[in-house]
Amino acid sequence: MREEYPRPDFVRKEWLNLNGTWDFFVGEKACTIEVPYVCQSAMSTVGQRITEDKVVYERRVSVPEKWKGKRVKLNFGAVDYQCRVLVNGSLAGNHIGGQTPFSLDITDLLSWKDEVIRVEAEDWLKDEKIARGKQFWEEESQFIWYTPSTGIWQTVWMEPVEKTSFEWIHFTPDIDEGTVRIDYCLSGLSSLPCPVDITISRKNQPVFSGSMVAKDYQQTIIVDVFQKKALNGSFHFTGAYWSPEEPNLYDVVMTAGARDNPLDQVSSYFGMRKVEVKNGRVYLNHKPCYQKLVLDQGYWRDSLITAPDDNAYIEDIKKAKAMGFNGCRKHEKVEDPRFLYWADKLGFIVWEAMASFWVYTPQAAAAFVREWTDVILRDYNHPSILVWGMLNESWGVPGIGHCRQQQSFARSLYHLARSLDDTRLVISNDGWEMTDTDICAFHSYQHGKKEDKRQQERFAWCLKSVDRLDGIVEKPVFAQGTSYEGQPVMLTEFGGISIAEDGEGWGYTSVEKTGFLEEFKRIMEAVSQSELICGYCYTQLADVEQEINGLLTEDHQYKFDPQKIKDIQDLC
Repeated sequence: MREEYPRPDFVRKEWLNLNGTWDFFVGEKACTIEVPYVCQSAMSTVGQRITEDKVVYERRVSVPEKWKGKRVKLNFGAVDYQCRVLVNGSLAGNHIGGQTPFSLDITDLLSWKDEVIRVEAEDWLKDEKIARGKQFWEEESQFIWYTPSTGIWQTVWMEPVEKTSFEWIHFTPDIDEGTVRIDYCLSGLSSLPCPVDITISRKNQPVFSGSMVAKDYQQTIIVDVFQKKALNGSFHFTGAYWSPEEPNLYDVVMTAGARDNPLDQVSSYFGMRKVEVKNGRVYLNHKPCYQKLVLDQGYWRDSLITAPDDNAYIEDIKKAKAMGFNGCRKHEKVEDPRFLYWADKLGFIVWEAMASFWVYTPQAAAAFVREWTDVILRDYNHPSILVWGMLNESWGVPGIGHCRQQQSFARSLYHLARSLDDTRLVISNDGWEMTDTDICAFHSYQHGKKEDKRQQERFAWCLKSVDRLDGIVEKPVFAQGTSYEGQPVMLTEFGGISIAEDGEGWGYTSVEKTGFLEEFKRIMEAVSQSELICGYCYTQLADVEQEINGLLTEDHQYKFDPQKIKDIQDLC
């Protein structure tokens, strides 16, 4: 069972984990299921692919007596795709979107006996207008498409709050000024004015302690984290920055209400870092940042899109770093906040992505925008996220190359992300047919095989200039009416080498296991020798079902000596 606190950048001490055994109904079948694993996964104990669009969960819960007099919130990390929640037979609320969290105030529906919680989830597996990423709509997984996931797939929990409580807290670092801007929102039931205390520490050493009086529901305070050192031009303390090499974090405790009788207390954290584009390169904390990323689908054999446990995230990051990667491009999935927490703690760059839909309609576009907005707001605080990436290879916008409406949609996503968060880089369509973008991010698997010298030479030749990239990219690099404007150029999908003797399966290219390292080195040399490329993303971290081009097995174990993979990357 997933027992860890599910919201690591907004932690309350008092909570009730509702993961575990629930009653489960699908069609005419009634059984039990282990939440938060979807019914299609083995760890759910159901382990069946379903054809029904609707599933129902039920369980009885005893709310602690000591919570009486407080507001009780029922929280869901994510439910795929649409759901309605009932408490004791009365509607508590609805939610649409399979990637994002939601919270319901169920206080007025409680009996303070055994409460019955019912979750009715609908996921129309054949509807290609729904943002579902790699979840396949056919009966069997094929090619790069995997088993779908229906219903609850992240933690469910309850927590008590007073009528004066924090709704959200955002941290915006400014390393040039040495400050962090703290924006927070108190609940609409709050009594104002309300005292708010803030304490900040790093490595258990105090950095700041102060108080203010909130006179409105939303407030801002700017804290001098570096204690005027930055303003005096002293940048010799770079250890206080967040980077993959030194993932320094600042711990925060925010308290609402009187110190001797607090109404709400939330623990959080932030990192001091700055990502920007200068001179056609990506800079992190005023230094060039060559990103060696690995494509991460976020699937596990027995639990699908839900990690089997918290340690699985830690192990994936540690193994990726041991192989020489300093980050990942999350692919077609908004990952669990627990992964982002460990990326923050361990020092691992993340490119956050949204799951794609397939058929463009204004309604599908509107639903995508609403969900993507929630993603940005949910994950704003994680310093590991350097890039927001919304669309992938024109999925969902097949006419973007020439269609003004779909181009406008991509541009709107770019500017929406910029309007909500101006501290990160944004790519509206990763792969090709880009519109507005901070990075020229292209995909190519046309690096040929070892024996194909002509294709090798062509691949290397095309990597020398942006004008030549169309020669190795499936579609034009930029959409009609858009052109290259000096952005950093990164090869954000390539490789995909599978092992021939692993049996049935699919990969972009295939070699014998004894020849993998030689082939990996050949491709990496072609990329590293390009003066145009300032970063890359190799496909991929782990095998997923029939797609066997991972550096790890489907059980997330090494296929090769990680040091040898790292040595090749270090030399290239």
